[in-house]
Amino acid sequence: MSKKILVTGGLGFIGSHTVVALQEKGYEVVIIDNLSNSSLEVLGGITKITRISPEFENLDLRDKQAVNHFFDKYPNIEGVIHFAASKAVGESVQNPLLYYENNLNTLVYLLQQLKEREAPKFIFSSSCTVYGQADELPITESAPVKKAESPYGNTKQIGEEIISDTCKVVPHLKAISLRYFNPIGAHPSANIGELPIGTPQNLVPFITQTAAGKRDELSVFGNDYPTPDGTCIRDYIHVMDLARAHVVALERLLDDEHNGNYEVFNLGTGKGNSVLEAIKAFEKVSGQKLQYRFVDRREGDIIVAYADTTKANDVLKWKAEYTIEDAMESAWKWQQKLEEKSKSEE
Repeated sequence: MSKKILVTGGLGFIGSHTVVALQEKGYEVVIIDNLSNSSLEVLGGITKITRISPEFENLDLRDKQAVNHFFDKYPNIEGVIHFAASKAVGESVQNPLLYYENNLNTLVYLLQQLKEREAPKFIFSSSCTVYGQADELPITESAPVKKAESPYGNTKQIGEEIISDTCKVVPHLKAISLRYFNPIGAHPSANIGELPIGTPQNLVPFITQTAAGKRDELSVFGNDYPTPDGTCIRDYIHVMDLARAHVVALERLLDDEHNGNYEVFNLGTGKGNSVLEAIKAFEKVSGQKLQYRFVDRREGDIIVAYADTTKANDVLKWKAEYTIEDAMESAWKWQQKLEEKSKSEE
């Protein structure tokens, strides 16, 4: 019988692609999502790609009773991949209490349930924001965790501490935190992709929406950074590579290949691209000229971040395979599909 895996936030950007990767490997998936930053249509996209409709529970993980009832209803869950969280840096600065409640209480309630189970496996969606502006590049897993630049970043740091502390006293709990760099792109079928509600907080949806004429121009935050072209540098990783890494990490736990009961891995390409390089990569694959202008730096933005992926490459036997051009091409295909859909609904 196939193993049953819970994916929280499974209708979100990275969550939905991971659900597809899990189903394609034969896992039975149950999704929890409260649809606060996602759409039920994503479920249809997942089903279209895999020809399997995952079980879905519309549930808010902040409701402790509802979480308890869920685990009573699904006693045979063998692994949890936890994506459900608020994730906009700027919004977290404006509304810190929402972020602490949504990102930390929910984690505690899940771990309390897993503590009672026999052999739970737990994958945590963490972030390179835990490193802040690292002293050395590329960033390894042993780089010091710096004081967070935002409440969002702080919830990832505290989240990791909560898991690590819990693993020390619950020896049968096995967990991995995956610290990812900058996820971009979409499924090659264009049936699922990044679907920001309102103004995008991330660069690539802003690029594709500008190219599609939904936005007049793209704002590039700062051109006076100490980098070759003055713009920030990030490690852009294709969401398909990222989804595959979650399956690999889960299987490491399910096969009892882990080293200790709590591990941490960076997920990136190991290469940094500036904002201007990302724009050029998009223009190259789409044939679209982008309107953009430089505006003031954004609070909380670090200058340069890219991953040392040696540990993930050697230990997980995982490596990013897609290029930034591949990711931009898939993101543009996804945006065009959204445009066609909105025209047909008019």
